[in-house]
Amino acid sequence: MTHSPIPTKQQILDWIADNPDQGAKRDIAKAFGLKGAAKIELKRLLKELTTDGQISRKKRSYHDSASLPPVTVLEILPADGMGDLWARPVEWAGPGEAPRIAFLTRKDDPAVGPGERVLARIAQGSEGPEARLIRKIGQARHRIVGIFRKGAEGGRITPIDKGEMNEWTVPPGATNDARDGELVEAEQSGPKGRMGLPRARVIERLGDPTAPRAVSLIAIHQHGIPDDFPDDVIAEADAELPAALGDREDLTGLPFVTIDPADARDRDDACFVQPDDDPANEGGFLLWVAIADVAHYVRPGSALDREARNRGNSTYFPDRVVPMLPDRLSGDLCSLHEHVPRAVLAVRMKVSSEGRKISHRFTRGIIRSVASLEYGQVQAAQEGRPDEKTAPLVEEIIAPIYGCYRAMTRARAARQPLDLDLPERRIEIDETGKVASVKFKERLDAHRLIEEFMVLANVAAAEELERLRRPLLYRVHEEPSPEKIDALREVAQASGFSLAKGQVLKTAHLNRLLSEAEGSEFDELINISTLRSMTQAYYAPHNLGHFGLALRSYAHFTSPIRRYSDLIVHRALIAGHGWGSDGLSRDDIAQLEDTAQHISETERRSMAAERDTTDRYLAAYLSERVGSEFTGRISGVQKFGAFVKLDETGADGLVPIRSVGREFFHYDRDAQQLIGADSGITLGIGQRVLVRLAEAVPVTGGLELELLELDGEAMPGAGKGGRKPFRPGRKSVAFKAKERAISRKVKRTRK
Repeated sequence: MTHSPIPTKQQILDWIADNPDQGAKRDIAKAFGLKGAAKIELKRLLKELTTDGQISRKKRSYHDSASLPPVTVLEILPADGMGDLWARPVEWAGPGEAPRIAFLTRKDDPAVGPGERVLARIAQGSEGPEARLIRKIGQARHRIVGIFRKGAEGGRITPIDKGEMNEWTVPPGATNDARDGELVEAEQSGPKGRMGLPRARVIERLGDPTAPRAVSLIAIHQHGIPDDFPDDVIAEADAELPAALGDREDLTGLPFVTIDPADARDRDDACFVQPDDDPANEGGFLLWVAIADVAHYVRPGSALDREARNRGNSTYFPDRVVPMLPDRLSGDLCSLHEHVPRAVLAVRMKVSSEGRKISHRFTRGIIRSVASLEYGQVQAAQEGRPDEKTAPLVEEIIAPIYGCYRAMTRARAARQPLDLDLPERRIEIDETGKVASVKFKERLDAHRLIEEFMVLANVAAAEELERLRRPLLYRVHEEPSPEKIDALREVAQASGFSLAKGQVLKTAHLNRLLSEAEGSEFDELINISTLRSMTQAYYAPHNLGHFGLALRSYAHFTSPIRRYSDLIVHRALIAGHGWGSDGLSRDDIAQLEDTAQHISETERRSMAAERDTTDRYLAAYLSERVGSEFTGRISGVQKFGAFVKLDETGADGLVPIRSVGREFFHYDRDAQQLIGADSGITLGIGQRVLVRLAEAVPVTGGLELELLELDGEAMPGAGKGGRKPFRPGRKSVAFKAKERAISRKVKRTRK
């Protein structure tokens, strides 16, 4: 019997490419009529082709590395500007980047979203490969951002996230040619290996982690914030956008002004105030608030709209902004620049002499701002120090603005919104990308009055849509849980204050507590504890009120350039008043619940990214001061140590409990204290401390501190420089106050 000749490597490759569903060795042998010793030779050829990377082997089946197998695992990508879904193979051994595959859905298929993994059947379509769902597998594998360290066989990745405790090992062939010390993004590729570390593959190289402005880049990748706009979104923004502003109310005769920070990246709100000449509203004001009409340019269902919803909001870093909308809109067409006509949605509010809103009227109009002003500039003019720009505006524009604000402060005092005193930091970056200084932002009346005007406009928007019986997105802030209020009450009582019990909690009760603590040694402790007792605000299509602002109905209306929620409210107003075809669409309404949940999540994502970036910049700023001493307060306690907020910069560092003496420390979760078993040393929230900076790691934002003094007394082993030594068994002021409260309770029980 004669056998067929051994095929060449090219013949094997051609056959595999033509028969992707018959990749087993026996299928190939049968196709070429190979038997006996010839099958051994075929095995050798297949091994060489696999080693050369020309084919890949999976579960005893061979496939062309440069093509897709008939069935494979895909990761779903975000929809494009046309709303079509795309996917990419999870594993790809071919040349270049993995191909994008059109993902086709059927009517009965379950919904899939970006990041999910699916098993799909691949077929060649008229315009490229197409995939159809077989079944869902789950979410994308865990991703990390870290520093790559090259090794003899692959390498390792040290995560930059402080929450990631383990290194990751990168096997050979999965390094993506990353260089030693380079910042990379990686994806889990398997369970723990021989070294007990999880395996990963590098999917993107991000460059030098110490490069200027790399800090915000790290946060962008770590938190998965969309950075680059898709081509179709840019094309749509750069195309000829709607020029005709439609039938609008001409408000160009009113001298609107914008008041923003000196480094404002967009200007989406303007205001104008004049005394009300209505005898029925003596001493009152007419307050106009005009907001950029983003809905005119970002139409429902457009590529711009889908990308804005995907992002949810803009994200602000000290050195850059990741905007919700392309700069053509955010910095140009939708920004209320001075002396140019701009489309707006405006509300005219009649305000009483006591600062209460008597009535409101919404309109779709055109304004022409007479001046773009800065907070400090406006404040200086009000205080009698006008500059060349503000001098002509003091009497007609600035004075009425402050008059209306003074009236509104009376209404605010009666309403009693939560009045926390938590200074905000400002990180200034120099031209090289390094931190030049860290300051606490100055709070001027100019800041406060704009906030009050915007809050009132937001209230008017919610009330107007309720009157029109139109769906909208509320800004919801639910009242704290009873458990959290009980915890706050314990802290207050231990500090010598009281918080009313047995009645409906109001912000006025919390403000009374904050007022009692103001100026005392427990001031910051009570402010931090009150903040921690609060729930997190979110968006919802149903109204549950806003506890913190003490308002029944509240919606976000005033920042559509940077918040998608505001765009939805604008569209609802447009539809409710019949101002055009660009109002809230049926699709908008149908997915209102999903939109609320999505943008609440993107908001939290941005907050986490901004917080991490601030931590890293502060660590970089303080890295040159390792060994220096700082004062601060304990701001948090965990079983592994105490967190300290430094007075000078507001940075948070950790005092590891292992560094505080050699005794065991008991962690009291309820009291938020660490108590030394032998010495009785007690570490609790709010205590004053002196610490030494032991380590600062800019890439993670971590600060490690050494505790030197606690409430003015030196810790054991830290009594240098004449410091008062710590007395063993000493208890904190808060702890002693708590003991006194317990003692009083015992006496009452005995009586």
